[in-house]
Amino acid sequence: MTVGTVYLVGAGPGHPDLLTVRAVALLKSADVVVYDRLIQPAVLDHAGPSAERIDMGKTEGAADATQRAIHEVLLAKAREGRMVVRLKGGDPYMFGRGAEEAEFLAAHGVPFEVVPGVSSLTAAPLRAGIPVTHRGVASAVAFVTGHESNAGADELDWDALSRIPTLVIVMVARNLRIVAGRLLGAGRAASTPAALIHAAYWHDERVVTGTLGSIADEAERADIGPPATLVVGEVVGLRDRIGGAAQRLEAPLERPA
Repeated sequence: MTVGTVYLVGAGPGHPDLLTVRAVALLKSADVVVYDRLIQPAVLDHAGPSAERIDMGKTEGAADATQRAIHEVLLAKAREGRMVVRLKGGDPYMFGRGAEEAEFLAAHGVPFEVVPGVSSLTAAPLRAGIPVTHRGVASAVAFVTGHESNAGADELDWDALSRIPTLVIVMVARNLRIVAGRLLGAGRAASTPAALIHAAYWHDERVVTGTLGSIADEAERADIGPPATLVVGEVVGLRDRIGGAAQRLEAPLERPA
């Protein structure tokens, strides 16, 4: 039995212009494309007309398709001898479950390749005009997920994180107040600049700014929901100086409901 290859491909933050050349080439050759919810139709248009498209979308805070179901689809299609592109938003290994999929494929003898993508960890702040590092302002940055930062499941060292100049926290919308509270409790100043970026590179993108002490209230007033990325640090103050001057990628695209 000939087993096909699975390509775990990062699709970037959503806009098709931010795909890698490798990602586009693999899509054009794919027999099967297995994709997440936040994948633009324009991205899928790179696949050939005969490619099978399988929506295995997930919503933050829900499980439209379980990870086990995704594993089984990848395995079944590979065992049919087909070339499978598994499209994942951002980068496959950056706070996604690409490594779990790679482990599963390796355990079942399925050849695979991992193709990096533009991560929202850097793309969302960039879209908002915020550099995550800047000489004389921030020489270190930490990337964190806020998804599990609730009262019952939090293994992060907030004391250590509070001392890092720039923090970029993804999947934070539902736990924003908790995350801000943990940083404040660890000694980060309430006056530290903060920005919350919603749906970067999509038609409904928005940026809310404030301080660490006020950002949860600002987000609530603006009715900001997922997906959202929080940036905490003095670099947020650079947005007023350079963000408006930068040319922007045109026409953010419509985000699936």
